[in-house]
Amino acid sequence: MTTRWRPLATAAALLAVAAALVGTGAGTSSAGPDRPPACARPNPEQPPPAPKPATLTTVGQVYYCVFDNYFSGPVLDSRSLLVPAFAALTQELQRRGLDRADATLPALTGRKDADWAAFAKVYRRVADALPDDDSRAAVAAAAIQAMVDALDDNHARWMKKFAPNLYGLDLSVTIGPGDVDPVAAEPAHVNRLMANSPAEAAGLKLGDEVLAINDVPVFVNGILNTAVLSWLTDGEVGSAVRFTVRRPVTGETFTATATAAQFPSQRPSVQSRLVDGDIAYVTLPNFAPPLADEVLAAIARLRADTALRGVVLDLRGNGGGSPDAVAKLLGALAHGKVTSYWCDVRDRCTPNRTDDSVALLNVPFVALTDRRCASACDSFASAVKDLRLGTLVGTRTAGAVSGPGQAYVLDNGTALGLPKHHEIAANREIVNTIGVAPDHHVPTTAADLSAGRDPALDKAISLL
Repeated sequence: MTTRWRPLATAAALLAVAAALVGTGAGTSSAGPDRPPACARPNPEQPPPAPKPATLTTVGQVYYCVFDNYFSGPVLDSRSLLVPAFAALTQELQRRGLDRADATLPALTGRKDADWAAFAKVYRRVADALPDDDSRAAVAAAAIQAMVDALDDNHARWMKKFAPNLYGLDLSVTIGPGDVDPVAAEPAHVNRLMANSPAEAAGLKLGDEVLAINDVPVFVNGILNTAVLSWLTDGEVGSAVRFTVRRPVTGETFTATATAAQFPSQRPSVQSRLVDGDIAYVTLPNFAPPLADEVLAAIARLRADTALRGVVLDLRGNGGGSPDAVAKLLGALAHGKVTSYWCDVRDRCTPNRTDDSVALLNVPFVALTDRRCASACDSFASAVKDLRLGTLVGTRTAGAVSGPGQAYVLDNGTALGLPKHHEIAANREIVNTIGVAPDHHVPTTAADLSAGRDPALDKAISLL
């Protein structure tokens, strides 16, 4: 399986890749008397079964999978996983009115196997006493999620199901399904609208400001009400949401109801055209190698009949993808360059380099970025800036570039995404959680989208 960054904006995409949930082989550890079977790399030739409820075995698989495969697994203290897991277990018991006198964390020593045996003994006693399978599944899920959250890593994620966008829109307050932008500010507006989607059918348009969902305000006293976003990410086919919307271009406020549905999704594609007569404008929706080839082919077609003054590559909304595509497109801008490093927990780093088999463009280059430019897109933008390969215009990128992610499958048909390495940029600075600041800060507002304006593109044209 090709190593990929997990695009923050599409966690479900990694689950789709990993969803062949009968592995081709076990992980790096063999199962002992107290150990569950190891997590496995996915087998892409096998169809995915429906996920099942998590159990103690699943909890144990996640625990050992982190040690065996995560970036800091070799130096991780077992207590940093098991204490949050047990806390989450007890909190779930309390929420359900099922707290028990014997639900007490056992003494932990920092020894991985001994701590797991002690934890599992108490866990099993508590879980066996619960009244139903639903309660047992809930405490297992809480424990797993707590261990993953304890890693505090945007490329570590427990993927419980493939969750397509059933309404067909994204809001400016997120940088992916359920991933809230830490700098989210009013108004929450529609910054992506899928063709033939329920949101489009309901009459929503780009730039529409979503004031409330199901009559619950999206912002309260300037603070994002993140709970309302779950109506968009956790809905099922047939469920409906009501949007209260203000349209900036007209000033009108209205309500629109969209019903969740599976709808034909368009294959991500590259769009290209000449702007201002002799500038190639090309969009790149994600860093898939075939799309990187399409970008280069599109530029070649445009320059076949025109002496290009420059190239504008629009990366807004690009959630990431393959390191190979990053290397290829950077190779069109420069040769012989180190573009980033992948490092282990002991700071032993391997350089990533430009793909020097790609012909150089040899024209001025501008990339358009925004808060949805994440993961591999963060990496590309940081290399452009560090190596002075072009100019960045727009807003700061997402800063979701922990490291290249790999999926591991679990016994219940779910998957665990973990980065084996962490990334630093070409100048050895950390971009993860920080993002890449553009050379020219040119945000696209709700009013701009609503009126069909593109100030970032206008600025790029002026620079070329």
